[in-house]
Amino acid sequence: MSDPSRAVLAGLDSARPDLEDLYRDLHRHPELGLHERRTAAKAAEALRDCGYQVTEGVGGTGVVAVLANGDGPVVMARADMDALPVREQTGLPYASTATVPGADGTDQPVMHACGHDMHVTCLVGCARLLAGAKDAWRGTFVALFQPSEENGDGADAMVADGLTDLAPRPDVVLAQHVLPYPAGYVGTRAGSVLSAADSLRVTVYGRGAHGSMPQAAVDPVVMAAMIVVRLQTVVSREVAATDPVVLTVGSIHAGSGPNVIPDRAVLQLNVRTYDDATRARVLDAVERIVRAECQASGAPREPEIEKAAAFPPTVNDEAPTRRVAAAFSAYFGDSAQTLDRQTASEDMSEIPKAFGVPFTYWGVGCTDPERYERAVREGTTAADIPVNHSPAFAPVIQPTLDTGVSAMAVAALAWLAG
Repeated sequence: MSDPSRAVLAGLDSARPDLEDLYRDLHRHPELGLHERRTAAKAAEALRDCGYQVTEGVGGTGVVAVLANGDGPVVMARADMDALPVREQTGLPYASTATVPGADGTDQPVMHACGHDMHVTCLVGCARLLAGAKDAWRGTFVALFQPSEENGDGADAMVADGLTDLAPRPDVVLAQHVLPYPAGYVGTRAGSVLSAADSLRVTVYGRGAHGSMPQAAVDPVVMAAMIVVRLQTVVSREVAATDPVVLTVGSIHAGSGPNVIPDRAVLQLNVRTYDDATRARVLDAVERIVRAECQASGAPREPEIEKAAAFPPTVNDEAPTRRVAAAFSAYFGDSAQTLDRQTASEDMSEIPKAFGVPFTYWGVGCTDPERYERAVREGTTAADIPVNHSPAFAPVIQPTLDTGVSAMAVAALAWLAG
């Protein structure tokens, strides 16, 4: 371990109990996107207490905390804060029982099913340790707590609210995410690391009629079925086998009874790609197929194709990723590995894009190592290891927390201790 890292991380032992308590508290009190008021207040208070200049309410509930420590590089580290509308099934003593009113008036359960509570805690821990060891580094550290990552609009909201004027322009932006690898693992990857994601809502129009008189109808259910089948050929026949693409039709809604042919059907689908050229090609193919099937069926009007949500691809810049990988290798040894490409998606890249600076994003394992090794040995990882967004997903607090705090500090010090 380098001397700056040793000096900064020496405070982890004394900080650990408070950080573990903070994690349990955040996990017990999850909040949905753009409603993370309590979470944001906790982060802001923790950093203000150790000397950061804190701005709250950026993009709704975002927090920007700046610690200037002499001349040197500016490093920005980002953590997302929001939870998901999932009912927790972990059985943990600090499990969430939180609910919020849903759109239909019923209570909607809320859970930190993606680990953002761990991200917030790790960034708070890293920021506190840097503040407590200012003799070990020079420069400026910016801790950014972002709302509404799950909805794909939190980073844009912070940028639109003047983020680039509220924070100094960083030399690099750093971010990490817990993943269902064994705790203690850290993984980096240069280039494409997370996919782009595009969610579409497609409405196709037919002509309604009695179920006994299909000759009087243009059946949108059949139309939708043909679209679903034909869309499967996009990946198998229009994209190279070496170019990963996922195209899923996750929802079809049409009709209200068995003997009524409806006048419309609504499909919701999701596309995952890793580069802009493939993304454009696949989305064009989706539109072409939808319109062609509607025309072939004699639809009385054109379909509506609406983009419900969009996430950019996350493509790590080469130079900062190499620098962080080298720092991780020196500190974590064999636990520092190459991260596989993930089909999950993120909006954090909109933040470095707004500043016009490079970034790198890495993974941190969060599964009990013995449980993970047993599942690998028995070939049951898909069944036995809960993944992000599962109601059973919950990082083991240790060594996940220590690893996440250390990873963020070691990565930041790759610039600040230079």
